[in-house]
Amino acid sequence: MIKDMDTLSYRENYLKAIRFNYPEYIPVTISVFWPLWNTYRERLEEIAEKYKLFFPGFKRGSIKYEGKPGIIYVNEYRYDAFKCLWYFNIKGYQGQVVKHPLDDWKNFRDFQFPDPDEGVPTESNGIISWEKIFEGMEKARDEGNLIVAGMPHGFFFQRLYYLRGFKNLLLDFIYKPPEIYELIKNLTEYNLELVDRYLKFNGIDFFSFGDDLGMQDRMPISPKTFREFIFPAYRKIFNKIRERGIDIRLHSDGHLMEVIDQIIESGANILNIQDVVNGLKNIKKLIDQGIAIHLDIDRQNLIPYGKPEEIEKYIEHVVKILASKKGGLLFYAEIHPPTPLENIRALAKAFEKNIWLN
Repeated sequence: MIKDMDTLSYRENYLKAIRFNYPEYIPVTISVFWPLWNTYRERLEEIAEKYKLFFPGFKRGSIKYEGKPGIIYVNEYRYDAFKCLWYFNIKGYQGQVVKHPLDDWKNFRDFQFPDPDEGVPTESNGIISWEKIFEGMEKARDEGNLIVAGMPHGFFFQRLYYLRGFKNLLLDFIYKPPEIYELIKNLTEYNLELVDRYLKFNGIDFFSFGDDLGMQDRMPISPKTFREFIFPAYRKIFNKIRERGIDIRLHSDGHLMEVIDQIIESGANILNIQDVVNGLKNIKKLIDQGIAIHLDIDRQNLIPYGKPEEIEKYIEHVVKILASKKGGLLFYAEIHPPTPLENIRALAKAFEKNIWLN
């Protein structure tokens, strides 16, 4: 059974954790991707119901299933709001860009960004209207939930290579054509326009950004290149938010220790980063600096392929190294095929046992 809360709501405890203000427990989010929901269905719902503290927003019957239990393969193409063409082959998973609207700079003159008045673009689909976004934020406030200003995943570095193509972008960083500076300027201004519209809503708890910066064991660009092309935009966008006293959560997959100081300097104070590729010792140093870590538990090996007892032992190990009564540690566990159901149960059980700070 999940331990009963004494005084704090989920939102209050979460905010105490990211602000090092003595939370009652380490906040946990278990995020199961749709192909696994479609595989395990009611059996997985039973786990989510039992450990509902770790499945924020889950309601039994809210997941829509299709076909026979298992992964559903598709063959779909669609354009996003920036006119990038995406290809998808598994339902419930992100696709990849197969046509880049600015792969040739000749197209740059006529290229137009989405209209920021229309709403916030999703990474690989259309635009969510401001009316719908603010309705959701109002509902969160009414229900006592976290009020999050959600910016698009892939809002900057990734968007640059979605537009240009990865190889083209890296060559731009080397040869430095004038167009790359103009594109970066325009993308920065576009993100600032979105931030301005969000800031019209009073009571935002934090902004959430996503931009996968790292590879498995290194950065795809040097710290010097990051300083010249990415850092100024991050700093300008994040500073506008921090000037209002609002926290900033930045998600990034991959290894990014070479630029972590720049990311912190730019204004991000909550980092959703991966554990193994960045190292628990490095992560502990960040927490000791006052940077809250929303730790992404090893989804590549441990969760899908580890034994339940290994999962339980690892969570205990991480808590021992990183947790303190003051706060600063949160857990995020992303669950993908072929993770067995017993591993999901073991993960929830390990969290239940180890997150209590009082």
